[in-house]
Amino acid sequence: MKSTDLDIIIIGAGPIGIACALECKKQNLNYLVIEKGALTNSLFNYPLNMTFFSTSEKLEIDNIPFISNNPKPNRNEALEYYRRVTTSNQLNINLYEKVVSIEKHNDDFQVVSDQQQYSANKVIIATGFYDIPNYLNVPGEDLPKVFHYYKEAHPFTLQNITVVGASNSAVDAALEIYRKGGNVTMIVRKEAIGERVKYWVRPDILNRIEEGSITAYFNSEIKEIKLNEIIIETPEGEKILPNDYVIALTGYRPNFKFLADAGIEFSKDEKHIPNYNSETMESNVEGLYLAGVICGGMETHKWFIENSRIHAKIIANHIKNNLNI
Repeated sequence: MKSTDLDIIIIGAGPIGIACALECKKQNLNYLVIEKGALTNSLFNYPLNMTFFSTSEKLEIDNIPFISNNPKPNRNEALEYYRRVTTSNQLNINLYEKVVSIEKHNDDFQVVSDQQQYSANKVIIATGFYDIPNYLNVPGEDLPKVFHYYKEAHPFTLQNITVVGASNSAVDAALEIYRKGGNVTMIVRKEAIGERVKYWVRPDILNRIEEGSITAYFNSEIKEIKLNEIIIETPEGEKILPNDYVIALTGYRPNFKFLADAGIEFSKDEKHIPNYNSETMESNVEGLYLAGVICGGMETHKWFIENSRIHAKIIANHIKNNLNI
């Protein structure tokens, strides 16, 4: 395994990782982005017909214009934008390479991937939170009929579908599957559809539930998943429902173990927010920076592309002023 010396390693090639690369390039820093999947891997795995909550100008990075057909772009338009930003700026990115460890030795970091070993003076982690689902932890969750990601509705036509959750992703899936001919039931742990659901979508799901086109059980949870049915606990007691597929869209979490193994500390509460300086984005490990939605810990709704893209400039400026080379 060969070793490569760099000023900066950026882990994650999502929009914020790309923004960090652009800033490092402008500062003439010797950087490399390492991404375990495709470019903007999380966006690539979004539902095919997803529309962003943010308008296109809020998703721009480095003041590079993002032109979309409608004010709020869709998944394919976002993929095209970040792809063109990357290729036109000839950013230095290794795709399909997984970082397995980060260790600090004296003033440098040793970063080991499944393909190579690197030495870097600084490291930026911009890995997001989309890789690890919040599992239901119920019997039967390991059945092949259970999905924690949703791509498109067609496979679920004429099937009994249970959608678990009441966030944007769950509501979008429920509505699309219903309109493609699926028999949709929603299982919602809380008493209502989430308040943060996109404002133009929330009335739609409420009306579909009210008219009975989509069945919803509130204050309810799945107790067990079986081959052709599910058992749920409701305020009225236990119910058994026919079921072909379960789509559990209960949210995702950062890879806390990866961060902890690198030496990052967390808040001692359920939010599990990593320790970093908001003025520099440097973590409690000197020279190790955090960028993007990963900064929110379990508060995955706190940071988005539009309000965390500034992290790239903050980090690059701080690194430029403090780089030990």
